[in-house]
Amino acid sequence: MMILIVDDKSENLIALSKTLESRGFQIDTAISGEEALKKVLKHPYDLIILDVQMPGMDGFEVAEAIGGYSKTADIPIIFLSAVNVSKEFITKGYASGGRDYLVKPFDTDILVLKIKTFIKLNQVQQSLQTEIEQRKLAESKKDEFISIASHELNTPLTSVKGYLQLAENSLGKQRLDQTKIFLERSKKQVDKLNHLVADLLDTTKIASGKIKFNYQHFELEPFMQNAIESIRHSYPGKQITTTGVSLSGISLLGDENRLEQVMLNYLSNAIKYAPDSNEVTVDVQLLPDKHLQVSVIDQGIGISHERQLQLFEKFYRVEENANRFQGLGMGLYICAEIIKRHQGTYGVQSETGKGSTFYFKIPINPVMADLN
Repeated sequence: MMILIVDDKSENLIALSKTLESRGFQIDTAISGEEALKKVLKHPYDLIILDVQMPGMDGFEVAEAIGGYSKTADIPIIFLSAVNVSKEFITKGYASGGRDYLVKPFDTDILVLKIKTFIKLNQVQQSLQTEIEQRKLAESKKDEFISIASHELNTPLTSVKGYLQLAENSLGKQRLDQTKIFLERSKKQVDKLNHLVADLLDTTKIASGKIKFNYQHFELEPFMQNAIESIRHSYPGKQITTTGVSLSGISLLGDENRLEQVMLNYLSNAIKYAPDSNEVTVDVQLLPDKHLQVSVIDQGIGISHERQLQLFEKFYRVEENANRFQGLGMGLYICAEIIKRHQGTYGVQSETGKGSTFYFKIPINPVMADLN
């Protein structure tokens, strides 16, 4: 706890400093109001003990100035005075922002008790203020998410309705080829809707701790091939290249379906955020510490460093791309939770305009007791 003592008499500063230092407090001093203001703006203090009668700026003026700065307004101030002891001055002390007004001579034990009480109360106040601010962020994100979710869910629903109407008209005119095209387009929109709803359900399960994992041994090579082929089927014009070690004959203990969910999300993001590129690379490495590392590399728009730290947060969407690319902003959050449940790590390496590399690393044979 750092306390600033302000008094124009050096003997008072020395005496009170020694007394409080003997009680375990860290002490700084100022010989005038002007010096006190300079120090308060440069250093964080937990409490200020302020003499009232000083040449130049008196204690009341110093307190009012401290209260006028947002970064110092909440520092508790205790006034000390041997001269100005009337009710008028005590009232002025509280009005200028003081938490207490002690008259010299004072009981040292009472001063120490007041110091500890005011510092603790201030810490509680700051903690509550931080919690309130965090909740206001949380509420803002929730409101924004509801708006995004309504839009993202409504878009495929509207498309399905329109395509089915077109299919119905084509069928009535015996235009079966057109009917088939419209039904196929409807199916794609239903698949998109299903994916959005699945993300919503997964996020809800993660928040409530009810998401289930089925850990079993499975072969890595067919797992990787199935994920890549699924993306190739959905994006036939894209080229997905694999590099790294051969996975033939290697098995992994984990939830195959959940890890495939991670792969599909990484791959689909790599394609979505690289609209002007047809190439995506999947690099697979077996590390010396018996971990599997998978990296998905694109040649897309890239991500600024300040945005990278937020990508795996719930509901986060890069603002400048929010209107350009669809999504609820939950995919990478779900991926992060899946990887963490496999005792793994995840991350991104990227530079604006130069593509991105999303990766995860998980143990080949984790300890089962640590997975649950």
